[in-house]
Amino acid sequence: MSAVLAAVLGASLAGCSSTGGKRAEDERAAKAAGGRAAVDTPRWTFAMVTHSGAGDSFWDIVQNGAKQAAAKDNIKFVYANDEEAARQSQLVQSYIDAKVDGLIVTLAKPDAMKDVVAKAEKAGIPVITVNSGSAESKAFGALSHIGQDETVAGEAVGEELNRRGRKKALCVLHEQGNVGHEQRCDGAKKSFKGELQKLYVEGTNMPDVQSSIESKLQADGAIDSVVTLGAPFAPTAVKAKEQAGSKAEIDTFDLNAQVAAGLQDGSLGFAVDQQPYLQGYQAVDLLWLYKYNSDVLGGGKPVLTGPQVITKKDAAALQEYTKRGTR
Repeated sequence: MSAVLAAVLGASLAGCSSTGGKRAEDERAAKAAGGRAAVDTPRWTFAMVTHSGAGDSFWDIVQNGAKQAAAKDNIKFVYANDEEAARQSQLVQSYIDAKVDGLIVTLAKPDAMKDVVAKAEKAGIPVITVNSGSAESKAFGALSHIGQDETVAGEAVGEELNRRGRKKALCVLHEQGNVGHEQRCDGAKKSFKGELQKLYVEGTNMPDVQSSIESKLQADGAIDSVVTLGAPFAPTAVKAKEQAGSKAEIDTFDLNAQVAAGLQDGSLGFAVDQQPYLQGYQAVDLLWLYKYNSDVLGGGKPVLTGPQVITKKDAAALQEYTKRGTR
């Protein structure tokens, strides 16, 4: 095991294997979640490993949901992430080696995750997939998939662009190789009656994201809509639009406090929310239900948390929840 992986495991798994001496920790977690743990089951440990890059607020919201459910269900919740698929797979293997009681993983790059998910199943560790990989989840042996159908979500964007009378859209992909991102743009292209182009950017470099969008808008004044695939990229697209002197509408997948504020002030047109808080909450809760009662949801189909198209009329009501990190 590498030093990095050992450090991650050491920090996240400390004290998770015993049931004794945990009451104070349970009470702190339950208090933070608004109450006490509601169950009297063994102190199981569930690990979540995602493809998130550093600083992605979307995954903070997912974790908030997972932590809320963990406090309720008497679960020790641990989290690790790496945007590189091979390293994400290594993190999953490390949690398998640590003998966690349940795993929650994303399948943004499913080919790299297939073998390690199979190893978890072979080790008797139940797996639930979230967010990405709905098409592969069942085939890989996961109990359930929780998230949105990315193609359906993309189609919802195309339909909303049609309602707004848009004719030429730019779909900004910030993580090359992410199958879910491709499905979003392809779904939008399928339902959109106008022309949709893809723009690949380096999502870990916001100045590059801004300059790439700005250059595209300067070069093509016919673009009347820019769709970003994550909430943190929407404000950057707004800056690019302003610098380019473009009149294009900025729309986005996902929701956070900045996006809600942008919808409210009109700098953003609409957002497509997949309810990440619900993804984290449901994943932990379903693993607990499986361990406690052998319950499974979905019947082999994804448990959908979106898409929900949100506009200015919805923003004020949601701002309270975005500020507390649950929407």
